[in-house]
Amino acid sequence: MARIKLSGFLICRSLEEADRVAALLPDHIRLTRAEPGCLRFEVLRSHSEPTRFAVSEAFIDRAAFEAHQARAASTIWAKATKGIPRDYEISEDPE
Repeated sequence: MARIKLSGFLICRSLEEADRVAALLPDHIRLTRAEPGCLRFEVLRSHSEPTRFAVSEAFIDRAAFEAHQARAASTIWAKATKGIPRDYEISEDPE
């Protein structure tokens, strides 16, 4: 089994959009961190570029990562952030 890592940026197009994202983050982070197999889930808003959010995730394996993607796909978070540009890189790290 290989751990799955995602890192990159969520890039909002306006401060208003970024503020909406920031308002939804606490619940999204709480729910994701409670998922089985979630090792790390951090989303941090940039102080120098407040429309950018750095994203760092790690899951115990691909199944846990895919379960996260499936769960998150039907949430308020997914609906509210659909269409916001993302620049993510996904990698596998052997244990």
